[in-house]
This record gives sequence, structure tokens and C-alpha cells, in this order.
Amino acid sequence: MSDDPTERLHSIVLAGLRQAGPQPLAHGLRAWAQGVSPAPDTSEEGFRARLLAGYAGHPLVEMWRRAVTAWDFAQSPAWSTAPPCTEDRRADIYELLALAAETRTVLTELVPVAVADAPTVISTEFTPWYTPAAQQSRTWYWPAYQRVLEHKGWPAAALAALDEATDRVVERLADPATGTVYQSKGLVVGHVQSGKTANFTGVIAKAIDSGYRLVIVLAGTLNLLRQQTQRRLDMELVGRENILRGGDEIESDYADDPEWHRGGFLAHGGVPSVLGAFDIMRMTTRDNDYKRLLQGITALEFEKQEPALPLYDPRNLHRSAARLMVVKKNKTVLTKLLKDLKKIRTPLAEIPVLIIDDESDQASVNTSNPRKLREGKAERTAINGLVSSLLALLPRSQYVGYTATPFANVFIDPSDTADIFPKDFIVSLPAPAGYMGIRAFHDLDSDIPWSERTYANSQGKAHIRDIPPAAGEDDDSLQQAVDAFVLSAAVKLYREEHDPRGVSYPHHTMLVHESVRTADHRALAERLTRLWHSAGYLGPSGHARLRALFESDFAPVSAARADGYATPGSFADVAAHIGAACIRIGGDENPVLVVNSDKDIEQGTADFDKRSLWKILVGGAKLSRGFTVEGLTISYYRRTTTQADTLMQMGRWFGFRTGYRDLVRLYISRGEAHGRGEIDLYDAFEAVCRDEESFRAELNRYAPLIDGKPQVTPAQVPPLVAQHLSWLKPTSANKMYNAELIEIRSPGAWIEPSAYAGAPAAVRRNAERWEPLLKELSEGPEEEFTNPPDTTSQLTRRFRARTAVLPHGLLVSVLEQLEWNRPDLFQPHLTYLKQLDGRLARVDDWLLLAPQRMSRERLAATILGSSPLSLVERSKAPYRDAFSRVTGFEHRVAAERLVAAAGTAASLVTPSRGVALVYPVLDITGDRDVSDVITGGKADATRVIMAFALLPPKSAIDTKRRLVHFRAKVSALRDAPIVDVLAAPAER
Repeated sequence: MSDDPTERLHSIVLAGLRQAGPQPLAHGLRAWAQGVSPAPDTSEEGFRARLLAGYAGHPLVEMWRRAVTAWDFAQSPAWSTAPPCTEDRRADIYELLALAAETRTVLTELVPVAVADAPTVISTEFTPWYTPAAQQSRTWYWPAYQRVLEHKGWPAAALAALDEATDRVVERLADPATGTVYQSKGLVVGHVQSGKTANFTGVIAKAIDSGYRLVIVLAGTLNLLRQQTQRRLDMELVGRENILRGGDEIESDYADDPEWHRGGFLAHGGVPSVLGAFDIMRMTTRDNDYKRLLQGITALEFEKQEPALPLYDPRNLHRSAARLMVVKKNKTVLTKLLKDLKKIRTPLAEIPVLIIDDESDQASVNTSNPRKLREGKAERTAINGLVSSLLALLPRSQYVGYTATPFANVFIDPSDTADIFPKDFIVSLPAPAGYMGIRAFHDLDSDIPWSERTYANSQGKAHIRDIPPAAGEDDDSLQQAVDAFVLSAAVKLYREEHDPRGVSYPHHTMLVHESVRTADHRALAERLTRLWHSAGYLGPSGHARLRALFESDFAPVSAARADGYATPGSFADVAAHIGAACIRIGGDENPVLVVNSDKDIEQGTADFDKRSLWKILVGGAKLSRGFTVEGLTISYYRRTTTQADTLMQMGRWFGFRTGYRDLVRLYISRGEAHGRGEIDLYDAFEAVCRDEESFRAELNRYAPLIDGKPQVTPAQVPPLVAQHLSWLKPTSANKMYNAELIEIRSPGAWIEPSAYAGAPAAVRRNAERWEPLLKELSEGPEEEFTNPPDTTSQLTRRFRARTAVLPHGLLVSVLEQLEWNRPDLFQPHLTYLKQLDGRLARVDDWLLLAPQRMSRERLAATILGSSPLSLVERSKAPYRDAFSRVTGFEHRVAAERLVAAAGTAASLVTPSRGVALVYPVLDITGDRDVSDVITGGKADATRVIMAFALLPPKSAIDTKRRLVHFRAKVSALRDAPIVDVLAAPAER
């Protein structure tokens, strides 16, 4: 603690307020000042003067930054009804602290209101037990973990976000100190390589502080992944004293770890149990997975201070050491653990247990999909059975799965997931600040013409480099990717030397992923090695290529996106570091590492914890899940797959790229052979990630409670998944999900169908059903719509559209006649729309817009006798027989502005009028020729798909404001997420 008495006083007061919430500061300072010597300054004027004289990192500024940011993030606190991270919440904080206006201004300048998304929680109702008072009463490992993260440079906002996100998980576990037995099961959904380990480390810290005494972490299927997780937990949570347990430093399993000697491992300042807390006993170490304890079975025995009372009684629980084991998802290992647990004398029904399942959709789920069975053999079924046995053996165990794939197998295959189905909660984590995800590589929803896109306004132009279809026949694209790897390495060395922030890059990697076959990997490694040795990086030919790449690519991208990091002014500045870069990459004559088997990984070939790696990595599935490729800067990707979840996990280029975001490049195939055709892998990634974003947004929309009750429970999420992935079908013949989605209400939100019928006869029939509406458009006026400059563009954008006002009944009568590839996807929306005749709410009419293109290349034709309309070309998304999105961004913006201004004098929309967009679409999937669609100004109605999107008015909802409705297929088993098919017929 600081020697400054005023700083000590503020630290004491804030410690009390952090959990209780903000209260009058002046009163707290005066009340606690009597115990501080010498006498501190208790005046608000003195406090304000110190803040004004402070700086970023000053102790007083930082303690207030942490406190205020934590209050900013607090979810539903008793002291404020304002939403988190808003100006209103901050105003409540200042009002409760009773600060003067001048102090508020200074504090806001030093600690701006945090802007962050909260985690989305879908949950059943639960009994609150993890209250601020409970958290404050016994806390040791969570504050210690916070200190570790602060030391690593985590900003206050990131720490506060982690604090809130982990609270949302821990509060939904069962109270470990209660006599009531309850087994909670949940799922935490993060993003690929986005820091899920930090979240479950925080959950473990809070859980053991609260009384959980056995923690089992299921950490992947590879030894190195298990070792990485063990090391991370030992370093940031367990701490040196618990690792050594009185032993000598040189006997530690981390004696050969550089971070152990550099002070990188948490130190508690003494053995926790001696300091009034409790110890963590490790049942596994970095190098040793769980082994049979034999005579040492007592290591799993839990000591009781009061033998007559159960272990979960607080008088025993909080005096007992916690046990931690990090185990591989391996049949032999889990079988040993089960056998040992059955032998201990402590009644298993008394032990509060937390099971963390990392990558829970890998191996833990029992799948009957033949392809996955072949890939994982029978092990998946075996692991599922053993995890289920573990849960059955430990009645007080809580199960929390972690995955980066929101469409996890627990929502895909109901055949045997009942034991790990997240029946109690799903927590969807927001993408953290600084994370490079889908939107860092794709220009989603951008209406900026490609000719007007720049390195500053286009993610694709900045980071994506196309691999043309002919790349399989020559090395041009691969050579350029390797050149980019060398050039970015030289820029990193330049930054290490010149950037005032003292940046360093212990790892610099390139990933080449073309195939899952190991024979292909060896051949590719030989090809890359030949390219490396013939590249001439230290000679004139190599320098000429690198100069051209620097001047045409890296220099302009860094000029737009370097975020203030030191940037070479000329190629000469970079050239000075090329030699050193080549030595770090290929000085051992081996610039390429092949990582395609457990053995490659487990022997430490690609162990980023033990050494600095500047290498080109070639691999397949082993590099695709759980394994973090540190320092990844250049990716070269050409592998195709038929599974969208597999494709998403291959996105190793997602992650944190601090200090080199501008150097990141993805070389990706735009025409890879796939079956009898080709697939654009860049578009495929975009399609899958759009589905992911839409699904997360939908969960966020349904997460708010209505009258204190959840709108959606975890058991009702599977049919929402089906809404997004039409290709996703449960594989079980004898099990099904019990929840059936019957209605989706969308006041003020878009309804945009995608699974349109594609057969020529059905397409024509649908066009004929649109005839009454096309006639209205032909008779209606053409209007100009204007979107003023906003955050998406500094320009004013205009477009013209044919318009008509349609009675609500006319529109619905057309929509309910349409044919679909999957009628079940639109039916819940249609159920809602049909009730807007006054039964649920009243929509009088709809403003129908048919946007008209103005470019010379536009296609326009009459459709079944209509006036000429612009035809738009769209491709169906890879892996889906559906369009990703038909509507134009500017058209949606204009419609949203109309609805927002409903009822004003200048608006075309009244409060009871919705907006509909219609697009005659030509399907150009697979570069389908559409030159013959128009003859004599008339469109072939068998080729024009009438696509549309609807934006109902915000008033189109009843007073209950519930947005989604389900029903149980088997009403007698309403709370069961999975039921036998045989139980259903009587209900239908």
C-alpha cells in the first residue's frame, strides 16, 4: 500500500464501496480518516487537485479508474436502473458519490465512460446466492488473478468486463455451501482465439473462493494443449507457493521455464493457508496428466475440521484445501480418475465440484455422424460416456462447457447430449477490444463500390490477398505470401528498434493450410523450403520483389492502419532488417515446421511457451482447434471442407495482433476445386460468420427478461439454431428437441427471409402471386431517398425507388401463399404478421419500395406485365441453399430512417405503417449465366426470384412485449430439452 496517507485513505474507502456501490465520498473519507496517520486530506477540493496533478498510471488515478469502471459495468445493481456503460449510469455514480460538478468533469476526462458490450445470457430462473456480500466475505484467488492481469497490462475496462462476465457464470452455479443438491449445466460461447481461457480461469478463481473444492478441467485431446492449460492456471491462479508446497525451487516442474525465473508466476507472499486463506493442491502437473494415485489416494481425501458435519457445511468447506486437475479428454485418463474417486472415504455427494470442459464440442459430445466417427473413431462416444459417468458420480458437480462455435454439437445432435446439454444457461461473450474477428477481414454490409474502396475504408482491401484458381499450377501466390512473411518480419524488427513503446515480438509465424493429408504436408514443406532457398532475400532479385511489395502493399496499408506504431519511411529502412529477419526465420536451415500429428506437437516442435518461434508452419487439423498459433501474421489458406463449424475453427487468423494489425495478411483461394465445381473460400467464411453474427444478435434480442421471466430458455435455443443453418439436421433417429418455435415478433426489426424456392415452376408461381403488388408498384410514384453522412460514410447517398402503399391484408394474403425451400423458417414470422390485424397490434398498411439501380450496367425488365424494374444479382451462400442477404445496406438505412421518423411531417411513414423492400433477384450462384433472362424487355418469370424484407413499425407489439414463442412437442415433459421421438405422436 502507498506511503501517502491520502492515497491510503482513498484505497480503504474504495475497498468498502466497490461491493456496496457508490455512496457519499466526503462522508466515507471523514469516517475512515481517524485510522490513518499522518492526517490525510479529506476535502473534495484536495481530491480534485490531486486528480488534476495526476497522470495515467498515477496510483490515485488508477484506483479510481478501477472503481468507476467496475461500477460502469455492473449488471443490474441495486443502486442504479441505468444500463451499464452509459452516460446515465455514470451520472448515477456521481450523484451517489455526491461529487461537485467540477470533480465530475475531471474524473470523466481521466476515466471516460467505458464503451463495451455486455455478455448475452440465456438462462432459466435461478436462486441468487453469489451476492456482493458473499463475494466480499471470502475472497483470495480472484483478487490475486486480477493482480496478475493488471501486471500483464489489462486495462481497467477489460478487467471490469471479465469481472462481470465471470459473475454471470458463477451466480448460475449451485451454492456450494447449501444442503440442497443441484447440478447446474451451462455453456459459454466465445470467439475463435479470443481469450476463453481468461474467462474460465476467472470462473475457477471465483468458484473456489466461494467453496468449490474439486475443479476438473477437461483440456482438449492433445498433451500440449493440456500442458498449455495447466501452465496457464499454475502461472496465473495456483501460484508459486502452491506449486512448491515447501519444496526447493529447483525441484519445481517449471525449473526449466524462463517465466518461472523471471517472476512471471503469481506469488501470494506466503502459503495461502498460513495467511488465512486456503491452498490449492494440484492433482496434475505440467508434464504429468492424471495418474492412478495408488497408495497416495489420500491426496484426494478432503479434510474436515468438524468430522460430524458434511464437507459442504461452511465450517468445513472454507477450511479445506481445493484440488485442481487438468486432464486430457482421453479414455484411459478419465477411467483412472473415475476409479480413484470411487475409492476415497469422503462421501462424493458432499464435494462441491466444478467441471470446466474446454472446446466442449470436441470429443465430449457423442455424435452418430459417420464422418465424425471416422475422424475421431470411437473415442468421442467413449469420452461422452465417461463425462456422463463423472457427472453421475459427483451429484454436486457443476458442468460448464466452453466453445468458440455457437452452433456447437450440443445444439446439433440430440442423440446423446442430455447429460451435457446446457439446460441452465448459455453465456455468449462479446468480442474483446483489440480482437481481429470476422469484421476485421470482411467488408460486411459495405455499399462502397470496390473502385472507391481504400486501405483505410476497406478491411478486405487492407488484409485480404486473393489466391487465383491457377495457383495450384505455379508458385507465384505462395512466393508472394512468403515474401510478405519476410517483409513483415523486417518491419517488426524495425519497430522493436524504433517504437517508443518498447514493443517486442517473441513469435512471428506464417500458417500454410492446404490439406488434411499428412503426405501433402510433407510435400508442401519441401516446396516451401525450395522457395525459401531460391528466394534470394539477401540479393538484388529478392530485394527487388520485397521493395515492390513494400511500396505497393505494406507501406500504404501501414500508413492507413499502423495505429501510431513506428512505420518505416522507405524501403531502405526495412532493408536494414531483412538479413536479421532471415536469420531468425531460417538461420537453422529449417524455416518450415510441419505440425500434423500429436507427436509433432507433443515433442515441443511448436511449443510457444518454451522458445521464441519465427517459422512457417504447415499443418492441418492439429492446428485448427484449441492450438493458438502465436505471432500469426501471414496465413495462406486453400483447404476446403463440407462442414461449416470445421471451416470456422480453421480461422486461425482470428485473434489478438497487438502491435502488428496492419501487417496481417490472409492469402485465400477464391476458386478452389470442390467436388465437380469450385468454391470461393473467402465467401464461404463470410457466409458462415454472417450466420454466427446473426445468431448472436438474435440471442441478444431475446435475452432481456419480460416481467422478470426469461423470454428464451436454453432448451429453446436449438430451434433458433435451425433458423440460421438450414443444412444442420439432427442425426439421431430416435431423439429430438422438445421445443418448437412457433412465432417470432419483430417490432422495429428486420424480417429478411433467405430460403426461397428455387425450382423454375415454383419461382414462376411465386412471381404470379406477387402480381397484385407489382401492379400497385407500376401505378405508384417513383421517389428519391437520401441518406445523410453518418459513421459509415462522409458522403450523402441517394437512390430512387418505385413505391406503393399496400393495405396490410393484401400484403399478408400474398405472403401466406408463397412457396419456400424450408417453410418452417418463415412460418414463425408469418404467424406474427397475420396477428397485426388488431389481434396483437394494428398495422394499417406498408410502404413498398422497389429500389432502382442507376448504373449503365443495370438490368431492368418487366415482370408479368409490370413496369420495368431493376433486377439484382445474388449468389447463394456456401453450405446453404439460401441467400446470405439480398437487401442493400443503403436501402435498409433509408427504411430505418423512415420508421424512426414515423408520424413527422416529412415522413412517408405513419406510426402504424411498416416498410417493405422488394428485389427481383437473379440467382448467379456458381457464375450462372443470366444473359438469356431478358427477352424483348421482358424477364423470364421462371428465373426471377421475388425476394423481400419487412420492417414492421415499432408499435407492432402488445403490452407484454414478448418477442418469441415456443411450444413443447411433448407437453407432459415441458422442461425436458430432449425427448424420445416415440413420446411425440400423441401430441401431434
